[in-house]
Amino acid sequence: MFGMGFTEILVILVIAILFLGPDKLPSAMIDIAKFFKSAKNAINSVKNSIEEEMDVSAMKEEAMAYKKELLKATESLEKVKDIKGTVNASLSSVTDTILDTTDKDVVTNKASKEPQEVTFKKKKKTDEEDIENV
Repeated sequence: MFGMGFTEILVILVIAILFLGPDKLPSAMIDIAKFFKSAKNAINSVKNSIEEEMDVSAMKEEAMAYKKELLKATESLEKVKDIKGTVNASLSSVTDTILDTTDKDVVTNKASKEPQEVTFKKKKKTDEEDIENV
């Protein structure tokens, strides 16, 4: 008790008996016990009033709820960023494909736009075409 051994408590009791005497010792022990009990009750009441005033547990729960909401919002923002990056990549690949196709069409159209003579005369078949037709 209080970091004291049995012998130390015995020495304190002997000294108390010598100073107080056997007739005042029981009332002194009762007064000491009452003091410790009232000190313990005072400490507990102060502790309870502080907890009630601060309402620590409710504040902690509320803070945890806000933290969860913030984490969910952060996750959704990250998803939006990922979607934005994916859409940008898709758009750039589609744009590149369209530009490549357009460039090939432009080159093909330029090559095919060589001047041709329009006539209503029948073409003469060459010997090579006759061999291919057979």
